[in-house]
Amino acid sequence: MSTVPTWQATGIGSHPGEDHLEAIRVVLGEVPGLPYLPELPARGVGADMVGRTAGLLVDLPVEVQPSGWRLSDRPGRDHQRSLDHMRRDLDGLEEIAHDYSGPLKLQVCGPWTLAGAIELKHGDKMLSDAGAVRDLTASLAQGVADHCAEVRRRLPGVTEIVLQLDEPGLPGVLAGTVPTASGFGRLAAVEGWRVEESLRLFDAPVVHCCAPSVPLGLLRSAGVRGVSVDAALLRRRDDDALGELFEAGMVLFMGVVPGRDARLPDPGVVAEPAVGLWRRLGFAPDRLAAQVVLTPACGLAGATPRYARAALAACAKAAQVLRDDPANGQAG
Repeated sequence: MSTVPTWQATGIGSHPGEDHLEAIRVVLGEVPGLPYLPELPARGVGADMVGRTAGLLVDLPVEVQPSGWRLSDRPGRDHQRSLDHMRRDLDGLEEIAHDYSGPLKLQVCGPWTLAGAIELKHGDKMLSDAGAVRDLTASLAQGVADHCAEVRRRLPGVTEIVLQLDEPGLPGVLAGTVPTASGFGRLAAVEGWRVEESLRLFDAPVVHCCAPSVPLGLLRSAGVRGVSVDAALLRRRDDDALGELFEAGMVLFMGVVPGRDARLPDPGVVAEPAVGLWRRLGFAPDRLAAQVVLTPACGLAGATPRYARAALAACAKAAQVLRDDPANGQAG
């Protein structure tokens, strides 16, 4: 069984403010087991989840219209902003983490959430056209591969890249609840096999979805490396699907502290959702820390910088409970 006992804790991706250098320092300091390239959407156009990822697309330029992101005939100012933000982030990462050795997580918007957000040049969202979704997915897969290669070139000490696909829109895509561009209708539900097929184009990603009704069985069938969820949205009826996920050797990224400012409890209390789940499933305690990674419930863009740091630290301390005393949970 493939395990990752050194990851322990990490963040989802987004951070507050506009100081990317400080955000990188915070990440490297608080979650050294699995640091990541932070995203700062407060910087504006091209720094948001969709725009940042759209800048990676190969031969599919985009621009911002009043209704949001849309395909364009040629790269323009908005596309260039996305590239500039990413280049600045990578420059900062190279400067601060030049001697880093270990795994690194990179986040991009997944193809289905992206397809539900970007509009065709003249018409509805890309999600309405199966051919457009195929083109988008292939373009994204190539762009992500190029992005990962550049990170490896800049940081030769990185031992592995953990790719996270952010898919908050996936449950809506499967349920047929994504609104049309006009907002007056709903786009048709997408068959599960199409989603599985698209995810196989990426190199064993972790799929993050902080929405209700995460399709755990589908993601397991797609062969992804792990799933990232908000622990507060899990229900007892999800236990069987989670058990099958763990049996398949997958990793669960479990959101256990709020993404916005809140009082943070003791590490044992933070760890309790993971301990309780593991106890219900009946797995050996020594496997818990290898297959559960603790995170905030979602991104930290809406938090204060002080809380963002504290939230990551709380996840790291709670992960220590999983590793040192998994059987007793709140005893830590």
